[in-house]
Amino acid sequence: MQIKITTALTRYLSELSQPVITDYELCLVFFNLFQAKKYRESVIEIDKSAKPSLKYIKTNVIAPLIELGIILPLPDFPNERVFQILGKQQDTEDIVCTIDPFAYISHLNAMAYHGLTNRLPKVIYLSTPSPKDWIKFANKKMEKDYSGHFKEFLDYGLPKLTRINFSTIRKNKIFRYSSIHQGAFKHIDGRMLRVSTIGRTFLDMLRKPDYCGSMYHVIDVFKNNGEQYSRLIIDEIERHGTNIEKARAGYLMEEILKIKDSRIDEWANNVQRGGSRKLDPKQSYREIYSERWCLSLNMDL
Repeated sequence: MQIKITTALTRYLSELSQPVITDYELCLVFFNLFQAKKYRESVIEIDKSAKPSLKYIKTNVIAPLIELGIILPLPDFPNERVFQILGKQQDTEDIVCTIDPFAYISHLNAMAYHGLTNRLPKVIYLSTPSPKDWIKFANKKMEKDYSGHFKEFLDYGLPKLTRINFSTIRKNKIFRYSSIHQGAFKHIDGRMLRVSTIGRTFLDMLRKPDYCGSMYHVIDVFKNNGEQYSRLIIDEIERHGTNIEKARAGYLMEEILKIKDSRIDEWANNVQRGGSRKLDPKQSYREIYSERWCLSLNMDL
């Protein structure tokens, strides 16, 4: 006995852990069902004249699912590009990680997730690859998703995986931070949420303290949590930190936390001499400085 395509898709959507689905993903699911019908025996009933074009899918797949209330267009996105799925918990952080498959929660939000701050972020900070890298990752993902049928996918004119722009979701402001630095994040079991690792979160504090509640707040977090996570911090900064980030981390860990490590000594040996290097990148230069770390101590500590 065959079942209709809408029934099959409803079952598929009910098994997903994600709160929303994009037009790209919906078309991908239908394309896979279409291929199963075309090349193998299938219990899915698909119109013999069906072609997995965007027009056909919008009319015969997406519209019926909306009419049944299985999916609903998310108002924050024009042109019906993102749909919320019936019965799924709609956490904004999970939504943004679903819409952007290469992004992760970072900065003050990651600090809150890891219990490093008691501040409640007013903005969701989302780290994502640079536009050039994003396109590269998207092309690789599409080739993998349509494995063996990528040419047909292109011929049918199905929507490509593209970077969907958004700045507000469910009245939550989203700040999307693009960086040339590759992210270090962890997947959260049972959710679509991805969040920067503890080591990367501390490195982000030194790179962008203004996204982490200010440098004063960053120093408080180092004072309260730096010793506990010192190994993770040093490992991350050793691998991915720049000279100025190593200088800031070295000063805080050595002078504030009194932590000794051969790698910190190596950072001090390689600090860049001269220039207006500052502990707080957002405040004015001061003549008070650390000779060992070649840093202007431009804060009242």
